[in-house]
Amino acid sequence: MRILFVAALVAFLAACTAKTDDAPPVIVPKGPGEQAQTLAPEDVGTDRWTAPNEADLTYVVSMIGHHRQALEMSALAPERAQNETVKALASRIHDTQGPEIGAMEQWQRQYGEKAPAHGHSGKMPDVDHASMPGMATGEQLDALKNARGADFDRLFLQLMIAHHEGALKMALDLLKAGVDPRVQEMANDVLVSQQDEIDTMRSIKIG
Repeated sequence: MRILFVAALVAFLAACTAKTDDAPPVIVPKGPGEQAQTLAPEDVGTDRWTAPNEADLTYVVSMIGHHRQALEMSALAPERAQNETVKALASRIHDTQGPEIGAMEQWQRQYGEKAPAHGHSGKMPDVDHASMPGMATGEQLDALKNARGADFDRLFLQLMIAHHEGALKMALDLLKAGVDPRVQEMANDVLVSQQDEIDTMRSIKIG
């Protein structure tokens, strides 16, 4: 379901970028209970379009960096992990968060760079990725790279649970402050999928 959502999102965004003379209208989702807005393709990015706000833009930039660290950590597991469940979980994280990064980058190209409203400059916000919730420090990543076997498994679970919990906080904050329905869908997917993975990681027993 998670991969299907990402694939559908990428397909939707790609369709919105099509530039043809007979391109169909762009349907812009609105908030819950609100009627969707229909725009001509050339109107996306103009004052007729309800732009993402700063919270949406910052969330996407932040979550791309957050996901990239999860990929870095999970890529270490095949050669270092001992527990097969840890290996399978790391593979799942790697295989799902990579496409999610692609979907968020596509959203940036289609919508984030066309957001002059709300005082936004049109540039992506600067984010201090090291200060984001749940991010492992350089020292912790070095320790993970140097660990093997059960020691790796224990440290991986410790760091990845904290990492996922940080992602949940970021997603909840976005849902309180963001306005873009596409970004809200991304955040809701994070809440569901990463809480499920946290539950799985907490159930793993390392001998």
